[in-house]
Amino acid sequence: MSESTQGVPGVAGAAAEAAGGWARAGRHAGIAGAAIGVVAAGAAAGVALERLTVGRGVRRKARTALDSAGPYGTLRGTPGRAYAEDGTELYYEVDEPDERPDGEAQKARRKRLLGALGRRSAAPTVVFSHGYCLSQDAWHFQRAALRGNVRTVHWDQRSHGRSTRGHAQIEGTEPVTIDMLGRDLKAVLDAAVPEGPIVLIGHSMGGMTVMALADQYPEYVAERVVGVGLIGTSAGRLSEVAFGLPSLGVKAFHRFAPGVLKALGAQSELVEKGRRATADLFAGLVKRYSFGAPKDVDPGVARFAERLIEATPIDVVAEFFPAFAVHDKTAALAAYDGVPALVLAGDRDLITPPEHSRTIGDLLPAAELVCVPDAGHLVMLEHPDLVNDRLTALVARAVSESRARRPARA
Repeated sequence: MSESTQGVPGVAGAAAEAAGGWARAGRHAGIAGAAIGVVAAGAAAGVALERLTVGRGVRRKARTALDSAGPYGTLRGTPGRAYAEDGTELYYEVDEPDERPDGEAQKARRKRLLGALGRRSAAPTVVFSHGYCLSQDAWHFQRAALRGNVRTVHWDQRSHGRSTRGHAQIEGTEPVTIDMLGRDLKAVLDAAVPEGPIVLIGHSMGGMTVMALADQYPEYVAERVVGVGLIGTSAGRLSEVAFGLPSLGVKAFHRFAPGVLKALGAQSELVEKGRRATADLFAGLVKRYSFGAPKDVDPGVARFAERLIEATPIDVVAEFFPAFAVHDKTAALAAYDGVPALVLAGDRDLITPPEHSRTIGDLLPAAELVCVPDAGHLVMLEHPDLVNDRLTALVARAVSESRARRPARA
């Protein structure tokens, strides 16, 4: 980081100013809160040059313009609600296929997806599970690509998007676990897809949710799931991820981050004000940890990612974070070994590095393993056409193979 800023007047001061809001908020959460300001300072230098040349008011107006003009996250379907075992309301939406495809392009896409499949009931429902600090809208491009051609379900994980806060977390009776999220997914499937074949798609935490479903309901997976897509996710060992930090920083982060987040979550109102006050720093952090080539990302897409993440309250961030350190679903992946699978990651992903996807690929030897060049954690937003193409191919394989197996399964 020092090499990238060497010789640029005022960069260090701008970085310190950008990080200051978080540090000031952190002091109210105790000494641990100050550590978050130190971690943030590294990313602050990445946005310092922009701060030197573009006024804060101009940047604020630009964000407002992008918020009002961007079409991302505007797709809506038929709403539904499922209920988790603790009573948490889980919001989902269903997009049904069109009765008559409109235009040659849609007809060709449907033919690629479903081939000569005759019965509507035999076509799979594709169910999308989003990642940490996101919502179902993170699948905007994939939803648009499949819309009208195959039945899809998009849901918001507990405490995210339009789902309600986790009842067990509000009451303090149970911490968030990946197993809990797997049971939430089962509740959504029971409500939204009571019958017929299913293709499961999960990104990041959503991929872990898909693994947790298999871990707890292997018979259900064997009976109903005909394909699986695991995007930018991990089967375990997340406590070893470096997040692009030097070795000393990695150890400090993994040691102090849970306590820092818990302390900040306890002062959520104050911290949310700090997030708004340091919007430029927040934008820099999102770009660094979301995209492999931030300068090449459409500004509207980058802003959309910011809005998704900033919509997640800090206390929710704190509630979910400890679950990742103990996540281990390597054994559960065996449940998906018999169906078409896609394992896809960005080669510059700092959150769930590509090595984690390669490990999953080793455990699912028949899976298609795709490592996308110049892509980060939000690969489905950064390279939507490529991701759409591979997901379409996955659904087509699932249709073909499940049709071939149907007489034997019957």
